[in-house]
Amino acid sequence: MPAWETLKKHQNELIRKQLEGSVFIAPLTSAAISALTGADKALLALPAGYNDLGWMSDDGAQFSSDVSTSDVTSWGAVEPTRRDITSDVTTLELALQETNKHTIGLYTGVDMTAVVPDPTSGEVAVSKPDRPPLRFWRVLTIGVDLGDAGEIYVARFLPRASVSDKAGQSFNNGDDPTSWPVTLTGYLDSALGYSERYYFGGPGWEALLTEMGF
Repeated sequence: MPAWETLKKHQNELIRKQLEGSVFIAPLTSAAISALTGADKALLALPAGYNDLGWMSDDGAQFSSDVSTSDVTSWGAVEPTRRDITSDVTTLELALQETNKHTIGLYTGVDMTAVVPDPTSGEVAVSKPDRPPLRFWRVLTIGVDLGDAGEIYVARFLPRASVSDKAGQSFNNGDDPTSWPVTLTGYLDSALGYSERYYFGGPGWEALLTEMGF
């Protein structure tokens, strides 16, 4: 029998954190993300139309999965004899801290392409729609970690996502800035054939491929 120290394989260099990151949105007319890095392992430029939503709270990008199942129970069995997944929905919760054209548009549901500042005063007026249309976006979240060989990128791409909820907004002079808290839900993009895709890359990632079992 091997000793425990021989049997176990714990590798602390494979523990990941996202030290910083950004969330980018683009209209559905923009190209989907097909690759995150190039042959030199550096990040590729994003397709036209992708915009960084900017600073967000230190909670970062909060992903959640809501999985529903249907169980079959059988005579004499004390546990389900069959289980089918009937729903697996990904949501992304963001507390956006920057006030800009994109964060205002996400929170209010307004098409900001038609909103222009007053030519004299620079004032911007946005009217909440009586029945906001369900608008869809391409959403790319990139997290950055550091390994011994350089940066490690972990990204999640939602090719078709919409704002499904938003939290309250506070006007005050406390420690927290005025934010634009929204929750985005990912849906299947029928042309691409998926509702979410993960990407992993960077020089630090490539250096650890063998250790990770690839």
